[in-house]
Amino acid sequence: MWRAACVLSVRLTRRGGIRLCSSNPTKPSSSSSSQSLKRPKAEKQRRRRERDEAILSGQHSSAEENTVRWNEKQKIVYTGSTPPGAKKDTSLPFPSAYSPDYVESSWYQWWEREGFFRPEQHESLPQAVDKTFSLCIPPPNVTGTLHLGHALTVAVEDALVRWRRMQGFRVLWVPGCDHAGIATQSVVERKLLRERGRSRKDFTREEFLQEIWKWKNEKGDEIYQQLRRLGASLDWSRACFTLDPSFSRAVTEAFVRLSDSGLIYRSEALVNWSCALESAISDIEVDSQELCGQTMLSVPGYENKVEFGTMVTFAYPLDGHDGEVCVSTTRPETMLGDVAVAVHPDDPRYQALHGKQLRHPFTERLLPVITDRTVDMQLGTGAVKVTPAHDHTDFLLSQRHSLPRLTVISGDGTMSPPCGHWLQGVKRFDARQQVVDALMEKKLFRGKKSHAMTLPVCSRSGDVIEPLLKKQWFVRCEEMAQKAVQVVEDGELEIIPHSYTKTWKNWLSNISDWCVSRQLWWGHQIPAYRVQLPDSTNTQQEELWVCGRSEDEARQRAAVKYGVKQEDVTLTQDPDVLDTWFSSGLFPFAMLGWPDKTPDLQHFYPNSILETGSDLVFFWVARMVMLGTELTGQLPFRQVLLHSMVRDKHGRKMSKSLGNVIDPLDVIHGVSLERLEEKINEGNLDPRERLVAMEAQRRDFPGGIPQCGTDALRFALCSYRMQGEAISLSVSQVLSCRHFCNKMWQTLRFTLGVLENNTTPVGTLEETSPVSSVDRWICSRLYSTVLQVEQAFESYELHTVTSALHSFWLHSLCDVYMECVKPLLAQQGGGSQGEDRVRAKHAAVSVLYHCVSSSLALLSPFMPFVTEELWQRLQPFRGGASAQSSLSLQTYPRSEQLAHWFFPEEERDFMLVQEVIREARSLRAQCGLTKEKPDMWAVCSPSQAQVLLHFESAVQTLSRISSLHIYCPGYTDDPSSVSSAPPPTGRLVSVVDHTCQLHLHVQSGVNIDKQMLQLSQRRDKLDRKLEEVLNRVQSPDYQTKVPAHVRLQTETKVSALQQELKTLEEQLRVLQETQRTKNCS
Repeated sequence: MWRAACVLSVRLTRRGGIRLCSSNPTKPSSSSSSQSLKRPKAEKQRRRRERDEAILSGQHSSAEENTVRWNEKQKIVYTGSTPPGAKKDTSLPFPSAYSPDYVESSWYQWWEREGFFRPEQHESLPQAVDKTFSLCIPPPNVTGTLHLGHALTVAVEDALVRWRRMQGFRVLWVPGCDHAGIATQSVVERKLLRERGRSRKDFTREEFLQEIWKWKNEKGDEIYQQLRRLGASLDWSRACFTLDPSFSRAVTEAFVRLSDSGLIYRSEALVNWSCALESAISDIEVDSQELCGQTMLSVPGYENKVEFGTMVTFAYPLDGHDGEVCVSTTRPETMLGDVAVAVHPDDPRYQALHGKQLRHPFTERLLPVITDRTVDMQLGTGAVKVTPAHDHTDFLLSQRHSLPRLTVISGDGTMSPPCGHWLQGVKRFDARQQVVDALMEKKLFRGKKSHAMTLPVCSRSGDVIEPLLKKQWFVRCEEMAQKAVQVVEDGELEIIPHSYTKTWKNWLSNISDWCVSRQLWWGHQIPAYRVQLPDSTNTQQEELWVCGRSEDEARQRAAVKYGVKQEDVTLTQDPDVLDTWFSSGLFPFAMLGWPDKTPDLQHFYPNSILETGSDLVFFWVARMVMLGTELTGQLPFRQVLLHSMVRDKHGRKMSKSLGNVIDPLDVIHGVSLERLEEKINEGNLDPRERLVAMEAQRRDFPGGIPQCGTDALRFALCSYRMQGEAISLSVSQVLSCRHFCNKMWQTLRFTLGVLENNTTPVGTLEETSPVSSVDRWICSRLYSTVLQVEQAFESYELHTVTSALHSFWLHSLCDVYMECVKPLLAQQGGGSQGEDRVRAKHAAVSVLYHCVSSSLALLSPFMPFVTEELWQRLQPFRGGASAQSSLSLQTYPRSEQLAHWFFPEEERDFMLVQEVIREARSLRAQCGLTKEKPDMWAVCSPSQAQVLLHFESAVQTLSRISSLHIYCPGYTDDPSSVSSAPPPTGRLVSVVDHTCQLHLHVQSGVNIDKQMLQLSQRRDKLDRKLEEVLNRVQSPDYQTKVPAHVRLQTETKVSALQQELKTLEEQLRVLQETQRTKNCS
């Protein structure tokens, strides 16, 4: 059921214009709206051509291409003798490097066997709260394999599920699989034809269904195994298949209830028809193929390619008068079904023809000339052929003018008997040329020209869609749609992002009734029965139908409805099946046992949230809201969270038709370029598309795709802003996340080494108090990170969560804190001084432990495998009460739990320290220092001096200097630690800000030219910034329009910029003098 992108189906107008086509009866649209539709489509097609040309011409950054190059990493395999479902042995030696093969072994089987993903374990959690969190996974097709769109859905939903479970919620995440009527039937039909040379019609319905069930039982579990491979913490004991007996009963119940309420009816209307499948299909199963003009295409069932993208003009002669009316069409074969010609009543060219009749050249049928204001006088000849049985707009026009509807194309794609013996049984596209030839013979052909158009194609069969008039079952949607709009306006249902609220209202306010009939064998057979009464002999009489949960109930209903005895009623069940989207629309409550009042339904319905791709907002989400509200009296969920579509790095949607779909398992396990190319060749791509796909792969993955692992893929997917533009995924980003996994691994190696050498037990989080300034800073950074994570999780901003956690681990914990405490942890203390060091060391060990342990818990929802592996290895050193057996059940870190670690002044002050360290390292790099530790002077303000003294140890360690001298110009009350003399001249100088400069004492190797260049570049940058600010200040309305407090801030900023520029100029002057002195000597 999942799709990578939403594609509305289209159909051809009689002149070749494009109109939206639905399997529902549609409403007419104005010519202005149809023109507005064409422009975006043309623009979309232009952008696609430009992207393809860019790929083929190599107009992509080689730097970006190089980022995907990689070196093969050593694969380390878990060799422990762990039986399936048993807990992994983490007492084995810790591997030297991160390896996905090692890390991801055994954990999932243990989680599943222990029932960690079931809501029943909730009561055993010490952090349990009386709240539930429930949702269903968008059920993938049973025929499908996962693509990155699925992986994004799993990564997002599992992150939310694991977060809520660790918070103590009673969590239920139900897995499911959609029977995928058309897709599954097509797969099995092709399999039987390939292996046995037999088509579906060579079997009885029961025999064919047995073949499908056999295939499903053999292959249908693959999608579940792929979900397990992605680490999805689903409750597999509640797995739900849409053709399970219990689910089928829910589908039948829903149909009968809706029918009894008058919301389901049977009617004749135009539908999207696939001649290859001989079935109506839904909008989402129709792909739009853009044609720039005349194009030859392969069509199933035709040996030779068929011409599309041309406009044919021909004439209808006036009956009983001289003259003719010319009309144009891209589908000349449908002219056999014309029943009228329409013109605009104000068109002066046809004023004299109102009410006249035209004679059909092949059937001798008379066609009235009718007037209708929907006709566009500027388009083509201004006269429109009317074919009600093969065009949606013409069908509506026929209703207004009481015109007949003549079907001339049969369900199998051949011309029907009303066309005459010369065309009867001829394939529709073969008939196209025969009609043109016949028009030429009768001298009625007026020309043919190339014409840009959009061709509707069945995504399952590749066949060209034919709008056909069929008797089908429909769901009345208007009233249910109004309710769905109202609940959003009233705030009962929240759609995230909120930008979709307007689209939701617009679409549902213009909704048409929904055709739910499908002419298939695989699916839920419609529980409607044709009634034959004893005196019914005329086969042309009005159809009599009843619905029932069973044939017996239907018989009872028919007897009551028609006033006859039950034994006199003959029933024939409708052979059609229901649209797959009908059963999928029931998923949120049918999966919980509806219509029975099961405990699951009482506890977990309505669901907490529905998370899915934005392409399914109408095909699935809106229908769930309508059906759920109607059938249960409640909304199926309280929130709808929509994520963006995943595109490739070139901005193209991921589609099988483009050959750019990436299998997430290929990213997890790695794959060679040769295998990727084989997958493209295995598909059925157009030659040009194959060329573009092969070239894109060669550029994107010159060495194939490296093994990244599940955790890296999940973390990378959640790192993108999902509530915005489409996600252009680059595998290099996933590879970067694998490097992050290795960084976590090495952090644990260091931490475990520290803990093993520590003789004092680690204190609990509540008992641990930071001692040093850098201890206080890292503790406060952890608190601030947890607070940021809490807020971002609540607003579903997962990219903010991942960014905060990545930044804390990498830049705060590893780059700063661990580097600062390494010298302390390596020291051996004694005496009174030693006791202080011992106390500081013990505090540092406890702080390090809790920072690492808390960070692993914070990351667990995104990276379940590596965090479980590392957290388990920390547990032998845990202080206090024993933890849960798995990290997945551990309490998620809370800000109130860390409130005693919040030191805002430390975080604020350390920003200056980081700037000083950055500039000091830049100075070291300028003169190529590696091991040397020179002295450094900081010329700064008194307040800055206090900060630098407070963090002196961190400055010295991270700047790699031997000592830090601080000088405050013009400040007389210097503490003993502040120098009273300025730094010696001739030092290497760097400017931190307008009040702080660094002077580095280097014996040799100072690159004066390089330092002058850097200072000059910084001066030029500040000059431009100052000029921009002054231009704003000097604008005419500045004093009157800008608030006083903003003017004051601007004045302060100008003063600081001027002071910093003055300092830079002075430093440049000193360097110039130094250079002159050096040159003279």
